[in-house]
This record gives sequence, structure tokens and C-alpha cells, in this order.
Amino acid sequence: MTLRGLILFAHGARDPGWAAPLHDTVDRVRAEQPDRPVRLAFLEFLAPTLEEAGDDLVAQGCTDIEIVPLFLGAGGHVRKDLPARTATLQQRHPRVTWQLRPAVGESPRVIEAMALAALDPPTSPR
Repeated sequence: MTLRGLILFAHGARDPGWAAPLHDTVDRVRAEQPDRPVRLAFLEFLAPTLEEAGDDLVAQGCTDIEIVPLFLGAGGHVRKDLPARTATLQQRHPRVTWQLRPAVGESPRVIEAMALAALDPPTSPR
């Protein structure tokens, strides 16, 4: 039986509060697919790293793991850093299938949501 895991991969920031919307995203994904193991991972500043999240999902028995970059575009981190780190995970866990998906910002649904948000009336910053 194949257990499909999911890693939502974000940049990270020194302020842990920066990640609040990302944790909310993980909660929504889990609500939609409660039997699917999901982890949030970060490039820098916050934990866990991509490698730690990947190791954790493998330890849970995942044999097929998708990595979704929570980036608006495919800059250097998505085009270079992420594939290299995914290759490290593949070497570490050769029996696991690792699938790197496009940056979420390239999704028509995300582009539409950003346009709609830009048209919303202004609100006070958090």
C-alpha cells in the first residue's frame, strides 16, 4: 500500500509569527485530507527543514511524497536550491518517490485569489 505524504515548503523568517498563514494552510489541507500525512518545512530560520520533514514522513511509512513550494514564483530557491535538496532526500531514501511540484504562485487559482484580494477594501494591518 502506498502512503502519500505532502510537504509544504516555505522560505522562513526570523519572526515565527510570519508563518501563521502557512500553519493555517496546513490545517486546511489536513481538514480536506485527514488521512494524508502533511508537514510544513522551511528553507531557513524556522524548523523543521525540508530534510527533517522528509525524514519524518518516511519514518511514518510514506513511500510517495510531494513537495509543494509555497512561493509566489519560481526564483532561485525553487529552481536551484529545492531540486538540490530534493535530490539529497532521494539519495537518503532511494525507495521513496519524491515529486517536486511547481510554485503555488503559478497556479491560476492562486493568481485569481491574489487579484481578488487586491480588490478587497483596505483593512488594518495585523
